[in-house]
Amino acid sequence: MEPATRGRPEGLFVGLCTLDVIQLVDHAPASDEKLTAREQVVAAGGPAANAAAAFSHLGGSARLLTAIGSHPLGRAATADLSRLGVTVSDLAADSVEPPAVSSVLVTASTGERAVASTNATGHRLTPPADLDALVAACDVVEFDGHHMELALFAARAARTAGRVTVLDGGSWKDGTEKLLPFVDVAVCSADFHPPGAGTPADTLRVLREYGVLWSAVSRGGRPLVWAGHDGGGTVEVPAVRVADTLGAGDVLHGALAHHLAVQGRLTAEGFVEALRGAVAVASRACTSFGTRAWMREG
Repeated sequence: MEPATRGRPEGLFVGLCTLDVIQLVDHAPASDEKLTAREQVVAAGGPAANAAAAFSHLGGSARLLTAIGSHPLGRAATADLSRLGVTVSDLAADSVEPPAVSSVLVTASTGERAVASTNATGHRLTPPADLDALVAACDVVEFDGHHMELALFAARAARTAGRVTVLDGGSWKDGTEKLLPFVDVAVCSADFHPPGAGTPADTLRVLREYGVLWSAVSRGGRPLVWAGHDGGGTVEVPAVRVADTLGAGDVLHGALAHHLAVQGRLTAEGFVEALRGAVAVASRACTSFGTRAWMREG
C-alpha cells in the first residue's frame, strides 16, 4: 500500500507523555541541600511526545497516541502539545489521576541531566476503535517502547498497511522482543542492551536477527554506528557547545521520522541522509536550555 501522502508528511507517535519540570542548576544537590535554579521550564515531555513535537515543528502533521488524563497537570501537558501543532489522542482522558511527572535537573556547566519519573506505570491502554484508520492516514509510525501493548497493536496495523515503523530504543523493556519483528528502523541509545549484547556492534546484530533491516546506535557526541541491508558505517555528530542534552534523542527520532516520511522508500543512501539530517537537528537542540528553546531559535 502506498504511503498516505506525498505532501505534508503525517506521523503517528505511540508512547509516553509526561509533564516535565526542568530546572537549570549549578550542580546536582547533595543530601539535604537546597538550590536556587537559574532557569525553569515546564512542558510536556516523554520520548514519543517530544518526537511528535519535533516532527510538527519541522513541517509534519503529528498525532500522539498516549495516556495523559484530565487532571489539571495533564491538561497543561495536552495544551502545550496542542500549541506545538500536535494532535493528542488521549486514551486515558477520563482519568483524574495526575499524569507522569518528570523532575529534571540540568547542570549548567556540562548540560548533563538527572531525571526522576514514574513513566508509564499505572496505565494499561486499550487500542482505540479507529486505530487502523489512524495508522492508514500516516506515512510513518514511531514507538518509544512505553505502553507496550498499545505499541504492539499499532505495529501490527502498520505492517499490514505497509507503513514505515520506527523504534526509539532508549532501553530494553519487557516486550521489546515482541515489537522488533514489526520494526523497519530502530535507532537506539547506548543504554539499549538486548540480552547478550555488550557493544553497539552486538546490538546491531541482534536487531538484524529480529528482522530490523535498518538500525543505528547513538552514543552522545560520538559518531552514530549504523547498519543496513548490505553494509554499515558511521555518521558524525556535529561539534556544538552543549547547554542541555535533555530530549536530544527524542528530537533526533522526531527529525528522523520526518526525513523518512518525506523520502518514502528506504535505501542505504536515504537512511544515512536521514540520520545526518536528524543528528544535525538534535545537535542544534542541545545548544539551548530546555526542550522548546531550539524551536524558537530557528
